Formats: sequence, structure tokens, C-alpha cells
Amino acid sequence: MRIVMFYHSLISDWNHGNAHFLRGITTELMARGHDVTVYEQRNAWSVRNLIASYGEPALDGFRSVYPGLKSVRYELETIDLDNELRGADLVIVHEWNHPELVRRVGQYREEIGDFVLFFHDTHHRAVTAPEELARLDLHAYDGVLAFGNAVAEKYRQQGWADRTWTWHEAADTRVFTGNGRPDAAGADFEGDLVWIGNWGDGERSDEIREFLLRPVKDLGLRARIYGVRYPESALEELAAANIEYGGWLPNYEAPRVFSRFRMTVHVPRRPYAMALPGIPTIRVFEALSCKIPLVSAFWADVEHLFTPGEDYRVARDGAEMTRHLVALMDDPLRARELAHHGHQTILSRHTCAHRVGELLAIYAQVAEGTREAVA
Repeated sequence: MRIVMFYHSLISDWNHGNAHFLRGITTELMARGHDVTVYEQRNAWSVRNLIASYGEPALDGFRSVYPGLKSVRYELETIDLDNELRGADLVIVHEWNHPELVRRVGQYREEIGDFVLFFHDTHHRAVTAPEELARLDLHAYDGVLAFGNAVAEKYRQQGWADRTWTWHEAADTRVFTGNGRPDAAGADFEGDLVWIGNWGDGERSDEIREFLLRPVKDLGLRARIYGVRYPESALEELAAANIEYGGWLPNYEAPRVFSRFRMTVHVPRRPYAMALPGIPTIRVFEALSCKIPLVSAFWADVEHLFTPGEDYRVARDGAEMTRHLVALMDDPLRARELAHHGHQTILSRHTCAHRVGELLAIYAQVAEGTREAVA
């Protein structure tokens, strides 16, 4: 099957978490024998920022880890959709694309194309910027792939799309493994706690302070934080909590880093914790896939993706986070049992292979319906 995918970027994960899932999905589709082409706009801001901060060599690691993956970088003004979409069976357009591209792909499908067309949403704009989504022209799309029931429901409620399917993110278990993690009771770790996450636009600054900075400082843990978009004031707060700042971490390096620390935490962004229940974001999947004990600030797992308390510990406030961290530090055996349970949950139902199976089933459902309508 020929699959065409339009995404923000495949080659850069600078402040671009969707690249993690895209790489895993593309790898799995290709491993199953599908012809996959990923398009990204040449001037994508994630690539620009990565190169501006770290230079062109920053892209070499991606090419080394994913030698079979590459993207076609296009200019919005000159892309020839007839040439790029001819012969496609399935086309997916991610919501971080320019609205004009979203419109033009839909128009081509309506006028000429004979393929299944999905819009893919992996963000919180459905509740934080609904006016932006309302302006998108999706009438020629077969439906929306949403990374949580709450997002899918927003599309239905607002009338943005007639058909929606929930398509959660997942771990790329080809890359995210716990193979390098020490398993001995007396293992010597580089540090106690690591957190991989971006500071962002202030939508979880208070939560980072409550669930991460203060517990680390109060307990005197050896901690390190990786991520981008940390203003000077945030770096000063890290220094005051005696937390080392590691800067940007290529996502494919996360397994190596996780293997060197005793535990990690998850601090969901406020829109997911408050307005879009059931969406953990990909960081949870990846941490559990790497067999590192995880303590998460509360998010409502209304879709029963995991077993809170057995796959990871849940903290409803900073005091409870502190207690959980102490318990994991004091009882390495229990920490390993927690990590093992979470890892098995990932392997049983939350890998990119599972998600590709779901995608192909949705495609078959839509394609069959289209054939019946034409007949």
C-alpha cells in the first residue's frame, strides 16, 4: 500500500514530541512492506530552532539511529500535489501543518484523488485554541484520528468532523527499551531522578515546581533535567534546587539516559490534566517502555490505558510526590517491580506495532465503505 503522510517534521524533535510517534509508526509501516513517504515543510520551525541552537550536525544522530527514514522537504508555494498524491492509497495530514496545505489536500481528494484521507490531531488546541481548528476545512476528509477520546469528542461536539477514531500514541519499542538498565539490587546509578520535558509556555510551570523542583530540593536528590525553552528565570530555579540542566536531548537518547537514573516523574500539561482527561502524552509510554520506575502527577486515566499504582505511582500533590520518591529510593526491589509491571503493559498493548494494526484496521473499514458506496 502507498501511504503519504504530511507532518511538521520527521527529522527534528526539538520541542516537537509528535516526531517520536511518527518515527515509530513510519518504521513499523515500512517493516510491514508498505511504501511510505513523509513530507515536511522545508522551513519547519522545529528544524530551524534545532539548527540555530546546535548546528546542522544535530541532524546526524537522527540519520544514524533511523537510517531507513527520510522525509521530503517541500515549499508550500511550489508543492505539486498531483505528483505527490497520485497513486496513494492512504493519506494522513497532521494538525501542525499549514491550514492552506490542509485545505489543498482536501480539495485534491474531493476533485481528483481516490484515496482514504485522515486528519491526525495530537495536541490540546481543541480546548486551548478551538478557533484555529474551526477554521480548518476538513469536509473532504474521511475523518479524524485523535490521540484521545476527549479530543475526538470535541471534534464531534463542535461539528468539525463527522467521523472520528481514537488513535493513542505509543512507544517505539525498537528504540525505547530497558536493555541497558542495571537490574542488580546494588546497581550504581549516575543520579537519583531524571526528567525529560520542555518548560513550554507556562501551562505547567506551577506543576513543575510542585511535583519536581521542590521534592528534589527537599530530599536532596541527585537530579538532572533535559529539555528546551527554559527561560533564564527557570534555569535559576533549577540551580536553586541543585538540579543539573542538560539542555536539549535527542529523543532517541532517552533510553540511554533513563538507564542511568533510579527513577523519573511525569508532569502533565494543564490542558491534559484539567480539560482532556485520558491523554497521558507519549512521555509516559516511553518511560515505561524503558523500564524506569515512574511517579506521575495526577491525570485521569478514564480510558484505562494503564493500571495506576501498579504501572506507575500517582501523586495528587507535592507532598504525595515526595513520599513516593522516598519509597522508591528506600525499596529498590519494589521500584523494579513497578517498572517491570509498566513495561509489560507497554509490550502487551501500547507499542507502535499495536497502533499500526489499529490504523490499518481503520483504513480497511473506511476503504470498504467507500467501495460499497461506489458500487
